[in-house]
Amino acid sequence: MSKEDDNKAVAVRWFTDFWGEKVDLDVVDAIAAPDMLLHYSLHEPRRGHADIKAFMTDFRAAFPDLQFGATADLIAEGDYVVGQWRGGGTHTGPAFRDFLAGALPAATGRKMVFTGTTVLKVVNGKIVEEIGLDDGVTALTQLGLLKAA
Repeated sequence: MSKEDDNKAVAVRWFTDFWGEKVDLDVVDAIAAPDMLLHYSLHEPRRGHADIKAFMTDFRAAFPDLQFGATADLIAEGDYVVGQWRGGGTHTGPAFRDFLAGALPAATGRKMVFTGTTVLKVVNGKIVEEIGLDDGVTALTQLGLLKAA
């Protein structure tokens, strides 16, 4: 297999085990670099295993049905893997304060469904960066944090 194929396999495992329907936080220890950067436009950047696990634990508590899935084939070049996705969930859990645009009180019942693109940097089988651009305007409007025009 080529380096790109190996990196795609790491990305598939990450997208399945970390972002998939049933999160497995052990995947963070297995394939994330100790100082991995996780940065999406809706949230403050997160760095390192403990911070990334805390982010997902809180996100899943607030949105228990949270799921993301691929919408196109992965593209890989050198250390980078790019994926397009669609995801969302229903806010039925505790208050959630991790959005840059504001916070949600507990159990609003609001649903969000949105799309995005993620770029993973994989070095020696470990993810060192996950940088994503999501359709935050759509998500935040659906959650009532932004007002539609």
